[in-house]
Amino acid sequence: MKIRKKIILWLGGVLLLLAMIAGVAFWARPIGVFSEAMYLRECVSGIESRAVIVGGHRMHYLVEGPVNGPVIVLIHGLSGRAEDWRNLAPYLTKAGFRVYLPDLPGFGRSDQPADFSYSVPDQAAMVASFLDALGLKQVDLGGWSMGGWIVQRVALDHPDRIRRLILFDSAGIFEKPTWDTRLFTPTTSAELDQLDALLMPHPPRVPGYIARDILRISKKNAWIVHRALDNMLTAKETTDKLLPGLKLPVLIVWGSEDKITPLSQGETIHQLVPYSKLEVFFGCGHLAPLQCANDIGPKLAEFVTR
Repeated sequence: MKIRKKIILWLGGVLLLLAMIAGVAFWARPIGVFSEAMYLRECVSGIESRAVIVGGHRMHYLVEGPVNGPVIVLIHGLSGRAEDWRNLAPYLTKAGFRVYLPDLPGFGRSDQPADFSYSVPDQAAMVASFLDALGLKQVDLGGWSMGGWIVQRVALDHPDRIRRLILFDSAGIFEKPTWDTRLFTPTTSAELDQLDALLMPHPPRVPGYIARDILRISKKNAWIVHRALDNMLTAKETTDKLLPGLKLPVLIVWGSEDKITPLSQGETIHQLVPYSKLEVFFGCGHLAPLQCANDIGPKLAEFVTR
């Protein structure tokens, strides 16, 4: 009995120590803990995490859905990652699609090459090369925010490769931002709050320890965001004059409360693209594909299965 009691006490002490270590790790690096938990859920749910070499750099991607289903590729926005589509992708897999979610160079779990421009044209070239590397001859293609700008360029440069195009709160047309673009790399909690207010209506309060970790990651990746923004803000690669040349079905999805790329930009894109349909989701902001997926999903599935 004494030996058994000692074993129980020892196991209890070990569990307590592990719990304390886990608590300290969560307090110090909560975003990392959240990410690892997300990766575990992906694995358990059958979502495959893969990587491919594109242009000499490792490009990470997720893939899910029926192996022989028609292919759709979704491109995240600035400072985004493949997991940003986690709420929307299930609507496409249920519709029978094979869904590919790449991390653009510099973001997510892809390489961060120091010699890469991170410009829209170069990212578009990487997306086209990603399709080549995986042997994806023809796909439906969607992009969100900066990703929307990127997929516009892909569709314009490779019209034979794209069946349908979906633009989610997309950048790309010539319009100077009315907000401070430096907020994309916040350095203080106040700036993070300002960014959240731009990204979503009624943002939740971020606990201090989580805000601290977000700011740490922002500082680490700021050079990539700055390089991408500097290229975009030159307005040399805007698509206003090119969009009328898109001769394929285009679904334009927009949050009515978007403050990053206001609805007026979506309306302009709709006017410029001949075969386009604009779907506005009221009460949603720039993060509509993540936060309003239950409303957007059925409309998206309807569009790609027509």
